[in-house]
Amino acid sequence: MSTFDTLMAYERDTQALGQIAGRLGWDQETMMPRGAAPQRGEEMAAIEAVLHARRSDPKVAEWLETAEAPDEAGAAQLREIKRRYERTVKAPADLARRIARVTSEAQGKWAAARADEDVAAFLPVLQEVVALKREEGQALAAGGDLYDAMVEDYEHGTTAAEIAAIFDAMRPGLVDLRARVLDRPAPKALQGAFAEGAQMKLTRKLAKAFGYDMSHGRVDKAVHPFSSGSGLDVRITTRTSEHDPFNCFYSTIHEVGHAAYEQGISRDYLLTPLGSGVSMGVHESQSRIYENQIGRGEAFTSWLYDEMRAGFGDFGIPDAESFYKAVNTVHKGYIRTEADELQYNLHIMLRFDLERALMAGDLEVSDLESAWNDRFEADFGYAVDKPSNGCLQDVHWSVGLFGYFPTYALGNVYAGCLNQKMRADLSGLDTELAMGNTASATGWLRENLQQYGGLRSPHATIAQAAGFAPSPAPLMQYLDEKFSRLYDL
Repeated sequence: MSTFDTLMAYERDTQALGQIAGRLGWDQETMMPRGAAPQRGEEMAAIEAVLHARRSDPKVAEWLETAEAPDEAGAAQLREIKRRYERTVKAPADLARRIARVTSEAQGKWAAARADEDVAAFLPVLQEVVALKREEGQALAAGGDLYDAMVEDYEHGTTAAEIAAIFDAMRPGLVDLRARVLDRPAPKALQGAFAEGAQMKLTRKLAKAFGYDMSHGRVDKAVHPFSSGSGLDVRITTRTSEHDPFNCFYSTIHEVGHAAYEQGISRDYLLTPLGSGVSMGVHESQSRIYENQIGRGEAFTSWLYDEMRAGFGDFGIPDAESFYKAVNTVHKGYIRTEADELQYNLHIMLRFDLERALMAGDLEVSDLESAWNDRFEADFGYAVDKPSNGCLQDVHWSVGLFGYFPTYALGNVYAGCLNQKMRADLSGLDTELAMGNTASATGWLRENLQQYGGLRSPHATIAQAAGFAPSPAPLMQYLDEKFSRLYDL
């Protein structure tokens, strides 16, 4: 074999082990017995140590020196292996193992603390996570900005300063539009109880309607919905709420967006660095365009209205137009994952600023709850009522995902760009969506973005699909037009 072939064979095994580690995480969130958490921490740490050793093996550097790429995809493979190798060797193997062990334990402690509304029970282990992630960030930054080094894990090629500039440009318009909307009467809400079994039946129908291949996936329940895996095994989770079926349905559509991206990547890239989504921001662009621009659009909600009437009977909404307004209600609330399109990015901006402060040492873990509550009241105009609606609502910090949160809002920005181009390319799209047929929209995304996986950089991936460089302008225009019409502004 050539040096390139040798390196790719080695990489295939590394990628396979990474998938196994991901499956352990999926099991922990869905089926693992609660008492197994300490052992699972050891298991996760052990496999992380093996992965770190493979990713930092000096042989990789030697192969990279002499490997010759056979084509454009091969050059991209070498680029990504080199980028990961150089990043991995900066962080000690023992540190990676300690992070894996502590974050596995912290995940269980977070879930228990959230259920008990007990911030104090979670803070000691969060302090450990933050200390370890600061240590890792310092190693990765090598004298540069610590938070930039963390963002690189999720949106390579983007800095915190660039993200802050985008957020600063968006915030005034979002705050102004929200204020005008909340000054108008709220649409009529759903009434009654919605059985869990019926919710799960419809949620699986929704998953299939959006192109999720159930022969290579499954839908389960978890505290915090997520998507896991790539290639031939891509799983999603959702959650149910007796009086809020939208929580289940739109969580499902959101996670199907992630899963469809992974399932849509060219099989030529299976178990290679190009065989998964290029970044979390681009990943989020898929989940958000599935959930919002398609799933919450007037055309698709007219089909969903009929499906809900068939599954639940009368739930207090007289017609499809009123249902569309109910789906897109702008309302006061605490939970990021339940936030409407208009306010969602404000939730992300809050987390972005707080976690930057945590990593910089400007905010201590012991002060996190009060800092969160103060910032939330300043941004949203009312006080947090309980920890599960505040700093305990998200799993991300417990598992060490610092630098991840801003990619949610970047994904919204990217989705705005993609939606503008998709609508220009696909005439008659709404007629199909009104029949529950998303094939043209999801096919356009697969053809123009998903199939390429990690072939290009995040910005280049969006620019290639949309035809222009990423900008918040299309998203802001879309939000202004949509909610101005919905609320007669």
